Amino acid sequence: MRKPIRKAVFPVAGLGTRFLPATKAIPKEMLPIIDRPLIQYAVDEAREAGIEQLIFVTGRGKTAIVEHFDTAFELEATMADRGKVLDILAATRIQPGNLVAVRQQVPLGLGHAIWCARAIVGEEPFAIFLPDELMIGAPGCMKQMVEAYNQVGGNLISVLEVPEDEVSSYGVIAPGAKVSASLTEVTGLVEKPKREDAPSNLIISGRYILQPEVMRTLECQEKGAGGEIQLTDAMARMIGTQPFHAVTFAGKRYDCGSKIGFVEATLALALDRPDMADETRAMAKRLLGL
Repeated sequence: MRKPIRKAVFPVAGLGTRFLPATKAIPKEMLPIIDRPLIQYAVDEAREAGIEQLIFVTGRGKTAIVEHFDTAFELEATMADRGKVLDILAATRIQPGNLVAVRQQVPLGLGHAIWCARAIVGEEPFAIFLPDELMIGAPGCMKQMVEAYNQVGGNLISVLEVPEDEVSSYGVIAPGAKVSASLTEVTGLVEKPKREDAPSNLIISGRYILQPEVMRTLECQEKGAGGEIQLTDAMARMIGTQPFHAVTFAGKRYDCGSKIGFVEATLALALDRPDMADETRAMAKRLLGL
């Protein structure tokens, strides 16, 4: 019987240098897309998928992320005294014991960040969320992946189809047999291939379900590109030893690690909200001179 996906790792120790000076004192994961910080979207997606325990791999200056999911007694008491509804804060409350923070003291890469959570993950399969990748869908990306996991087990990564002239900017899968319209066997991973060498146009996006054996692979993993311990290298070593599949995400991805992607996500989500869509559309037309 397959173990359920109960735990998720959120690597949030990065410095956010592309958003300086805004991120000098505020974690980039706390920058808001409209009225929710970026990390909140990832956590909401995790909880929708049935994730019970959230594991934040943090660094210095990242305590605001953990505090965001704590109970703010003063704020709630003040709001209650003024007759304000507290429902808006419900998603920021995590049950006691369901949030764990561990430190990545040295920035040695994504693979190293995941390895830092090994003691909390234990011998269970687990999910990984890269909060910079804002995935919007119904159901959410991780819920789609958990449904696929319940079908095939093993390791899964989320992928998106992009135009062939964009593949050189991403990690790309080498596809094997099709299991279904959205589920494909993975036979290899290629990092930023030339267009003519790319085995597919399915790029790796920031959601994973991995078996605990990846931690032992990361334990012995040598440094790869950029002098860092790469998660992609560890996953590639597991292909062929365990089932490995890609789930083509039915939804939209916004790269909020870039300024343009962040602006695009804000505009797209505002246009999708009934309370903001009309005014946002009118504002955009004014700015464009339409």
